Amino acid sequence: MHVSTESKEPYAADVLERLRADAEVVIARYPEKRSALLPLLHLVQSVDGYVTGRGIDLCAELLDLTTAEVSGVATFYTQYKRHPNGDYTVGVCTNTLCAIMGGDRIFDTLSEHLGVGHDETTPDGKITLERIECNAACDYAPVVMTNWEFFDNQTPESATRLVDELRAGKDVVPTRGAAKVCTFKEVSRVLAGFNDGRADEGVGAGPASLLGLEIAKQQGWHAPSDDASGTGAPAQPEVPAGQTSIDSPSKTTPTDAPPTKPAGHDTLPGLEGKDESK
Repeated sequence: MHVSTESKEPYAADVLERLRADAEVVIARYPEKRSALLPLLHLVQSVDGYVTGRGIDLCAELLDLTTAEVSGVATFYTQYKRHPNGDYTVGVCTNTLCAIMGGDRIFDTLSEHLGVGHDETTPDGKITLERIECNAACDYAPVVMTNWEFFDNQTPESATRLVDELRAGKDVVPTRGAAKVCTFKEVSRVLAGFNDGRADEGVGAGPASLLGLEIAKQQGWHAPSDDASGTGAPAQPEVPAGQTSIDSPSKTTPTDAPPTKPAGHDTLPGLEGKDESK
């Protein structure tokens, strides 16, 4: 991972003190401290806005890892940014369904409107534009995400209004989720494991996602029970005689026994009238 020279400048003493204190809280959650690497990288981004050289050095020091190991993880996941990120990451889903519903047109419109391409940031540092893969929100296609908050059923016009309001410093309310979109640094701190007290804000699931459940309730449908008692406990498969478990073959069955013909078939398909012994 290439990092710029300026990103290797040491942290100010007070910033470093806070980072170390927060990192100690995160590391204490894991039986093996190296397991804390993912949240610690988010913690670095909550301060620096991306994964900096000094952030890599700090993670390596705290977790007894090499900088190469830290860099290998930081370059694997797209949520870790390799260069300064905007205050708001605006991701346009261009996977299959969103694309055919208008996602490609939305991305092209925003790219022209903002003057940036994929993974590029506007000169004012406000917006980083991305093409992103499926957000598991196909029932609301096309979807745009801003710092991982959902904006459903978007159009080129609504997406343009969204980025203009973000750049103007307005509070923007997502379709589902928190009451407003937080900045990239604020969200990064949450991803590092620090609760911002906003988990119960907003709408968790919209009508399109709940439609199947509502129909089931109206019709009185229930998941079928797997056992005779009706408790819903999964039925246990029977173990054939001579077999110690469902995972091991019967000890009484010869391993070189010929395959059994399907019930009701005297000959294999395509061999009717032919001598199968040959």
